[in-house]
Amino acid sequence: MMDEQDKKTYSNFDYDSALNVMEGIKQPEQISNFYLEKMRQKQRQEPSVEQLVDGILHGDRVMLSRAITLVESSRFDHQKKAQKVIEQCLPHSGKSIRLGITGVPGAGKSTTIEALGKMLTALNHKIAVLAIDPSSERSKGSILGDKTRMEELSTDPNAFIRPSPSAGSLGGVARKTREIILLCEAAGFDTVIVETVGVGQSEVAAHGMVDFFLLLQLANTGDELQGIKRGIMEMADMIAINKSDIDPEKAQLSAQQFRNALHLFPMPDSQWTVPVILCSAYSKLGLQEIWDNVMKYVAFTKANGYFYHKRQQQNLRILDETIENTLKEQFYATPGMEERIAQMREEILQNKISAYTAAEQLIAETIAQ
Repeated sequence: MMDEQDKKTYSNFDYDSALNVMEGIKQPEQISNFYLEKMRQKQRQEPSVEQLVDGILHGDRVMLSRAITLVESSRFDHQKKAQKVIEQCLPHSGKSIRLGITGVPGAGKSTTIEALGKMLTALNHKIAVLAIDPSSERSKGSILGDKTRMEELSTDPNAFIRPSPSAGSLGGVARKTREIILLCEAAGFDTVIVETVGVGQSEVAAHGMVDFFLLLQLANTGDELQGIKRGIMEMADMIAINKSDIDPEKAQLSAQQFRNALHLFPMPDSQWTVPVILCSAYSKLGLQEIWDNVMKYVAFTKANGYFYHKRQQQNLRILDETIENTLKEQFYATPGMEERIAQMREEILQNKISAYTAAEQLIAETIAQ
């Protein structure tokens, strides 16, 4: 039996009918107000260019990470902001040693980087590791799991690990890796290690952004020279036979085969004689020798001027690549281009026009606008 207070509460209730439906509980909004308010606070708290630059120059890793996220973003406003940050950090960059490490899948790149990184941080070096993960051609996603393979180094206060998706970039090197290197250098890291996806002719992209290029190879994989292309060997500044403690005799034989092969190549522009050594990240064998060779190479190429010449050429290559990428983006962003490309594809499939002629027509239309 309802009292008078209940009747006031349910004022729309028809007490003379047995077919009454009680008003249900008001459903909450699909997006909670709490979440929306948190998002608004986050947007209000977005750091300015000046705050990002100041944080990076003072070694603030949170600000460095946020700046790298801006660099990697494809949003136009993020790109504009990122370029302003890079411009202000540029005078504070260029003082590190840039080391590229590549090798066949399973060669132990991540393990070697962790062991080498721990050795360097123990010597008071500050290490930044830019680990490039391959992106799926289907989903375009990446696992970005390099921190899980470098458990000790990832907790080292003198190390900074940043996994990035390759996103289809040439050689498995993220398109924005060069800009990230500059930010890490401005943050005070004296050694920047770039780990690439794997071996191939397109690894020239990685070679074009580092000072020293280390190639890791395995000894017990059959014919050592069969699975490696000449192009990558010509770019290597040192070859290290990893996991050599598993079968020392086989490792020694492999090293000699590589030395013999290198004698057939012309002398590199750096005039540096490429060493071939044995190493093992597991037993720490050869790690000091790797670093000693890196330092010898830097001193040698600085003395003959090649070190600075190479960096200048890398900067000029960045200019060319940026022009190409910008033109490509502008082409696809042209109004109506998506529909025109779809139309041309239909004509190509119907053999009404060749792919080359269609491409020329689309480019000519873009230039004419």
